[in-house]
Amino acid sequence: QAKREIPVTGDVDQRTLDRLTSMTTTPTDDELHNIQPSPGALDARCRTGRVLCIDKTSRTLRWVVDGHVLQTLEARFGSTISDTPTREGLFHVYLKDADHVSHMFGSSMPYSMFFSSGQAVHYSSDFAARGYAGASHGCVNVRDYDAVAWLYDQVRVGDDVVIYWS
Repeated sequence: QAKREIPVTGDVDQRTLDRLTSMTTTPTDDELHNIQPSPGALDARCRTGRVLCIDKTSRTLRWVVDGHVLQTLEARFGSTISDTPTREGLFHVYLKDADHVSHMFGSSMPYSMFFSSGQAVHYSSDFAARGYAGASHGCVNVRDYDAVAWLYDQVRVGDDVVIYWS
């Protein structure tokens, strides 16, 4: 209630219920069955060099080298509801840490590849367990542990990260 600037009563009154209802949407059949959409077109910035190409529309991360997609992974992003969205644009991997633990949240972030002020691509056990029902605090979550471990070994500090809507 406090976060949504509703008088804090601790009860689910009509105003609180109305606010919660306005923040929800009816899930699509694909969302109900946790079916990942097909990847959209590659952003032009993903067609040259070494790029973590992250499409928010299709919720995919593609590892692209010189225009060739070498790996496609399901991805989950930060929450706009809790004001922790994943930033969009062109970034670069500036730090890698295989055993990172969040200083802010105390959560494990295996195979972290940081790209923007603490936001990183990393494995998420919560994403693996709950699918798209949750969200990150701005990071790009990957739910396939073995696949993100492989990706971590491929990515170098300085590689591009492009986050966009297709």
